Amino acid sequence: MENKKNAKKLLVLGTASDVGKSIMVTGLCRILSRKYKVAPFKAQNMSLNSWITKDGKEIGIAQAIQAKAAGVDPTADMNPVLLKPKGDRTSQVIVLGEPYADKSAGNYYDSIEEMHGVLRGALERLESEYDLIVMEGAGGAAEINLYDRDIVNIGTARITQAPIILVGDIESGGVFASLYGTKELLPEDVSKNLKGFVINKFRGDPAILEPGLKQLEDLTDVPVLGVLPYSKLKIPSEDSMAIRKKKKGREEIEEINDIDIAVIRLPRISNFTDFEPLERIANVRYVDLDDELGNPDCVIIPGTKNTVSDLLDLQSSGMDARIKKLKDKAVIFGICGGYQMLGKVIHDSGIENGVEADYEGLGLLETETAFGEYKKKTVQVKKKIVAEGPIFNHIKGEEIWGYEIHMGATKTPRTVFGDDGSIDESGTVVGTYLHGLFENANIRHALMIYLTEKKGVDYQPETVTTEDEAYEELARVVESCLDMDKIYELIEGQ
Repeated sequence: MENKKNAKKLLVLGTASDVGKSIMVTGLCRILSRKYKVAPFKAQNMSLNSWITKDGKEIGIAQAIQAKAAGVDPTADMNPVLLKPKGDRTSQVIVLGEPYADKSAGNYYDSIEEMHGVLRGALERLESEYDLIVMEGAGGAAEINLYDRDIVNIGTARITQAPIILVGDIESGGVFASLYGTKELLPEDVSKNLKGFVINKFRGDPAILEPGLKQLEDLTDVPVLGVLPYSKLKIPSEDSMAIRKKKKGREEIEEINDIDIAVIRLPRISNFTDFEPLERIANVRYVDLDDELGNPDCVIIPGTKNTVSDLLDLQSSGMDARIKKLKDKAVIFGICGGYQMLGKVIHDSGIENGVEADYEGLGLLETETAFGEYKKKTVQVKKKIVAEGPIFNHIKGEEIWGYEIHMGATKTPRTVFGDDGSIDESGTVVGTYLHGLFENANIRHALMIYLTEKKGVDYQPETVTTEDEAYEELARVVESCLDMDKIYELIEGQ
């Protein structure tokens, strides 16, 4: 393929984490894809919410969402470095979609020149295929202690020399100070490319902000390109900052089924986006290990970055006993690491917890899991529902979609989805390796029909918003609130 080497670029940085960079890039990818062939890009992402590409590579979920918004397939080049925190100041480093090593922060930064090379290679490959690369920074752009080793903000800005838009979050307070301060702290060779500010998550009349916007522009000589409203979007959350803001139950329930689902908030929880489709149709609570579990209709043990450590924490807190008391009273689901915990035993050769040992599980499923090698299974799959029982009987034989991201292998006497998963004799304790399970409407509906019938309440089927509709809704908000003429000018001026 001819290498065009002339792809235009736009870089979206933020004043802090969770200010809305990912959502804004998603909206821009949708809007700009009408004119250009667009690729998203984030040099380095730190997130436990990940996605598996068609060729089995693991990337941050945000870049997968952005690619789909742009109408292209996600690839590893769109997020060449993914850091998945494991605890104890250690992260698993995923490079170009493959496990690279477990490293502490200090050891990781020792290899930063190698990561710069990975960044450049990924950008070159994207440049050869796309007209425009919409790039995203990470955390706050003005982390002055990291300037000499930062590849995702300063590094990306210097390598690409792209025009920069800086996003600030007014909901957290201090937005004018954070925008002004970030600009002043940026290195001169980076700040010269700062071409616009965006204020996000505003509640109220934007006219109230006008005096402040003008003063900010006068002080910095940088225009404010728009003010985005606070809005509830049907798009998966990016990272751990989002789960910290999850409510322990809905405070405002409008036309929602009277079903209580408790998701165990494991210390090393991963891919909690698995359960966001359920938040639209049930009261989903995220329960800490030292919280009261109550009497939910359904309990879900989610995925985890370290199954053994979270199992031990589950047991030491007594949460395991509280879950086991609900057998025959509630549906119990285990996803990925949660599935492994539901079994009788976990054999660890030292991959998970550093020492060879056997660990007793919750014993709710007749399964055994073994961690034998440092090898991760990452694959998208389609499976047929093969399980019987009160939840799955009327959808047996139907197809579902999901993706696997796990170490370890599990033996089971009876599967649920093709050759995956396990189910107990009652049909109400279910384990599976499939992330994205509840994105399947047939699974959501089967679960809700069973739970509502058992509870004796009416089932109100959800009004489904397709993924494409959600991207269009976001694009309308972004397009109506930002100076898109100016943004096109920044792009075309390269």
